[in-house]
Amino acid sequence: MKSATKLSQGASALVGLALLLWAGAASAQMFKWVDANGKTHFTDTPPPATAKAAPIKSSTGAAAGAGLPYALAMAVRNAPVVLWTTSPCPSCDAGRAYLKSRGVPFSEKTVTNDADEAKLRESGGDERLPALFVGRNKVIGYQQGAWADALSAASYPERAMLPANYQNGNASTGAPRAARNEPDAEAMRTAAAAAAAAEEEEQRKKRAAAAKTAPPGFQF
Repeated sequence: MKSATKLSQGASALVGLALLLWAGAASAQMFKWVDANGKTHFTDTPPPATAKAAPIKSSTGAAAGAGLPYALAMAVRNAPVVLWTTSPCPSCDAGRAYLKSRGVPFSEKTVTNDADEAKLRESGGDERLPALFVGRNKVIGYQQGAWADALSAASYPERAMLPANYQNGNASTGAPRAARNEPDAEAMRTAAAAAAAAEEEEQRKKRAAAAKTAPPGFQF
């Protein structure tokens, strides 16, 4: 009985140690990054500032933050930046310029009609522009200090770190217009042929009716 008790205590100690080690490993944050030579690393400490984030696959399969410095790529993934603007709008231009000078990747949506404005309100804005959305945080109107605080709170680097060849995408409308349906060429040809056939049949009927009432020997 004593030996069994000792065995049980020993087994419990081993299980407890294993759980302790597992808990420590589970709580450690792992970082995936790429060095200057293109080699991928997995570490439990933050990568150097010169490291690039390894491509992170999104739900659509596209790479998010590929090629960006690690800290910037993580900020983009966790709190994407969306800028709502209109034109003409000097403060919108100033806000856009600030984001570019700080090296913040962002998507821009323009408001030019009621549908765009409705989409802006749906997103949490109002009629005042520009509107900056940093993840779930929003700042209405251009206030450089407030914008800087919102970006810093989302861990965007204080200084520009974007690659020299990086370009933001083109601005898009707030409420994308439905694509206009182009006429079907084959359907148009079919309709034209049907119209011509109907016209020909109408003319044939008129000639037949006229022939019945024409004087003997009259030719059309």
